[in-house]
Amino acid sequence: QKSPGLQQGFRSMFFMLTPNESSFQKVEAVPQYVEQATPFFIGLMVLELLVGVLKTGGSVVTISDGLTSISAGMVSRLPMLLMRGCELSAYMYVWDHYHLVELPWDSAWTWWLTFLGVDFCYYWVHRFAHEVAVLWAAHQVHHSSEYYNLTTALRQSLTQQFTSWIFYMPLALALPPSIFAVHIQLNLLYQFWIHTELIRDLGPLELIFNTPKHHRVHHGRNLYCIDKNYGGILIIWDRIFGTFASETDKVIYGLVFPIRRFEILHVQFHYYLYLWKKSKIYKTIIHKLATFFNGPSWKPGKSRLGDHDDNPKVTGKEVPHDPSWSMPLQVYVVIHFLLVLGTYHELIENKMMLSQLTVLGMTCYILLTLTSLGFIIDQRPRAASLEMLRCVIMVTMHRYSYIKPFLPLLAVSRKLTFSYFFKHLIF
Repeated sequence: QKSPGLQQGFRSMFFMLTPNESSFQKVEAVPQYVEQATPFFIGLMVLELLVGVLKTGGSVVTISDGLTSISAGMVSRLPMLLMRGCELSAYMYVWDHYHLVELPWDSAWTWWLTFLGVDFCYYWVHRFAHEVAVLWAAHQVHHSSEYYNLTTALRQSLTQQFTSWIFYMPLALALPPSIFAVHIQLNLLYQFWIHTELIRDLGPLELIFNTPKHHRVHHGRNLYCIDKNYGGILIIWDRIFGTFASETDKVIYGLVFPIRRFEILHVQFHYYLYLWKKSKIYKTIIHKLATFFNGPSWKPGKSRLGDHDDNPKVTGKEVPHDPSWSMPLQVYVVIHFLLVLGTYHELIENKMMLSQLTVLGMTCYILLTLTSLGFIIDQRPRAASLEMLRCVIMVTMHRYSYIKPFLPLLAVSRKLTFSYFFKHLIF
């Protein structure tokens, strides 16, 4: 795989690559645009933070919410350590066994047709993820933040990838997998930069493209925002299929019923438990199944998608959940988050050289760490006990070189925080 250069990597974030530089004969030659975009993610988030301070006088992101969003992004990529992405694997299988025609991989027409096809299919992936409750259980993760900034773009679902692949399969009847592999990544990358409040209006581009202004509406829980603006790169699909809404009233972000939690496994899986409990209320098998396959707001006697009669009224004065916690704890959480982020990066980089057992063990450690830090942010009663266990495991893994410090400062901090900050956790 050829790594894109710095300039090409940056342009890939904004769908500014040409067919000539991003067409490949073999899937194996397609760059890992998403994995290699990490420096651009970080750079743009830092830039947003600085511009936000200059424009508003305050931070556009909180530690608790920002770390939770980045944690969700990390968790969503963990299955890639053990297998190829579901979308590409399924696509290649259908192509190998069932494709009807083989459009030329080196044609600009094929490249642009694939762009339109992927974006069109994404619209329906996204729309079904809002209109089918069991799919919403996965997608709600992305909507669970009550803030709207570039970290929110990284708040992705662990489970959505296991169903979204279905919608792209018709493309495999004609469009080469190598070109699909390019566009499925570029479509995702484009949607990163539109998660910001700092860009207000892009003029004529608003007519055709999905922009921060349009996507802010999509993330709102105001009545006029719900189930609107599903487009990935293009907003034309929403205009065609009647799901477009313009930004008018102040957008209040997050779920209709905010979860007010930061523990990552709860963020990822709570809605599945809710659906299970909801289905047990009903007596008939039809109603039980409808709980999962109708809209999230459905109840017996209502239409398939339900309605919003039971939604809390949005006044425009809602304040995002931002728990009060001590500065030493915040420093502790940030330091250990940076440590596990380094471990995660090393694991991604070296996965091909590690045994599957080692990869599985380190994946479990990453999940344990993110869970424990979420417990601390949520100030759960068992946070200290879980964090003590995690630190013992961390020190043991460090002792046997399964993880390593990434900066001398953090190596020293690891020893100091273990003894110092636990006084704040326990007492």
